[in-house]
Amino acid sequence: MDDRVKAACWSAPVRLDFAGGWTDVAPYATERRGMVVNAAIERRVVVEVEPADRYRLRSEELDLTVHPRVPADFEKDGKLDLLKAAVRSAGIGPCAVRVRSDVPPGSGLGSSGALGVALVAALDAAAGREQDPSSLVDRAWHLEAVEADLPGGTQDQYAAARGGFTELRYEPDRVLARSLRLDPAFRSELESRILICHTGQSRVSSDTIARVMGGFVRGDSTITAALDGLAEVAAGMVVALEAGDLRAVGALLLENWGHQQRLDPGMRTGAMAALERALEPVRPLGWKAAGAGAGGSMFFLLDGRRDEAEAAATAAGATVLPFRFTDKGAGPC
Repeated sequence: MDDRVKAACWSAPVRLDFAGGWTDVAPYATERRGMVVNAAIERRVVVEVEPADRYRLRSEELDLTVHPRVPADFEKDGKLDLLKAAVRSAGIGPCAVRVRSDVPPGSGLGSSGALGVALVAALDAAAGREQDPSSLVDRAWHLEAVEADLPGGTQDQYAAARGGFTELRYEPDRVLARSLRLDPAFRSELESRILICHTGQSRVSSDTIARVMGGFVRGDSTITAALDGLAEVAAGMVVALEAGDLRAVGALLLENWGHQQRLDPGMRTGAMAALERALEPVRPLGWKAAGAGAGGSMFFLLDGRRDEAEAAATAAGATVLPFRFTDKGAGPC
C-alpha cells in the first residue's frame, strides 16, 4: 500500500430523474433492457481528502465522524459505510476524508451516486493515480453496490460523471449514454417551472430496491408490467424533451409516478400524499417522486403560479430546494 497521500478535492452533481428510474437496476436492466432519462442539477456533493496521521472520515450532513484504525477494520455497521468502503478500496494510507452535500440525506436526488463518483475521483487524486474518466461510473457503482453492499442502478453515477441531460439505454452487455439536445429557451422554461420539494422524510432506497427487484426475479407480473411501463415512459420522455413539449413532459411525469406506485405499497408516503393535495389548487402539469420514492423529495412541473406553489409546499411541511440544470459533471473543486 502506498502511504503517500496528497490533498485533493472533487465534486459531482446530483440529478433529477425525469423517467425510467428503476429500470437501470439489475437484473431488469439487462434482461429486459431498461431506459432512463435524467438531468444533472447544480447541487453538488463535495469530497475533500487531506494527509493525516490517522484515518478520519466525516460527513457534515450527518454530523458524524468515525476513526477506523486500518482499512481492514472498516467494517459495515451503518456508520459511513460508503466512505469506509471507498478508503479501503483505494488502498491509501492514513487520511482525513470530509464530505458535504447541497441536498439533505435520503433526498431521492441521487446523492449517494454522486458521492461515489466524487469519492473515487478524489481518492485517485489523493493517491497520485492517473484519472480514468471512462471507468468512473463503473467504479463508483461497484463501490456502492458491491463494496458497501447498497444495491441500486447506475443512472445516478452517469448524471454525476457526465452532467447535462442524458438518455441511458441498458443492453445485456453495455449501457448506451446519449446527451439530449434541448432547445435553450425550452430548457430555461423547464427549469423555471420545476419545483423540487423535500418532504423531510429521509429514506434508504436500497431497502425498497431489494424488495422490488426480488419481486421481479420471482416473476411478479404487476412489478414486471410496471417496470416495462417505466421504460416505455422514458422513451416518450426523450421525444417530449427534445421537442420542447412542456405539457407532454407533465403528462409523462404523472404516468411515470403511476407506474412507480405499482412497484411497492410504500412508494407514496403520507407526507408525499399531503404534498400532492397541498399543490392541487395550483394545478401542476405533472409530478413524481424524485428517485426511488418511499420518501425523500418530489418535484412538480408548474403551469405558472410559482409563488403560490412554493407557499403551499412550505405550509405542507416541505422544504423547497432551488436549483438549476448543469452541464458540468464531476471535476476538481
